[in-house]
Amino acid sequence: MLPYRDSRLTYIALAIFFLIVLGYAYYEARGLLFGPTITVNSSIAEVHDPFVTIKGRADRISSISMNGKSIPVTEDGVFEEPYLLSPGYNRIVLDASDKYGRTRRQAIEIVYTPSTTTTKTNLPTATTTASSTPSTGSGQATPSTPTP
Repeated sequence: MLPYRDSRLTYIALAIFFLIVLGYAYYEARGLLFGPTITVNSSIAEVHDPFVTIKGRADRISSISMNGKSIPVTEDGVFEEPYLLSPGYNRIVLDASDKYGRTRRQAIEIVYTPSTTTTKTNLPTATTTASSTPSTGSGQATPSTPTP
């Protein structure tokens, strides 16, 4: 028998080694295990400006689209896309897929309320008066005073 074969220190060292190997395997396999992720600052908002910029981060993706339109992503996974809102309720859907075909969907709900600014215009108002002009025997109309 070898003197180190039944050593308690050997079992502890082997256990630590295998735990490190398993931890590293888990770290490398998380792309396979979890699929794509999409992170957006807020998913529900109320705005008064029709132009918004959708900003966020997508990890472990091969492509991402916003309402069916492909959007560019930096190498770090950061995306930034402008969007024109229609008045009222707007729903923006982000779809991401990874190289294994798994997809992730996140919806952003934005309520656009146009700011109500009233502008006063001084346009002349057209008034029409229906008055009959009695004719005289000479063929000339007598002037009538308009009624207010």
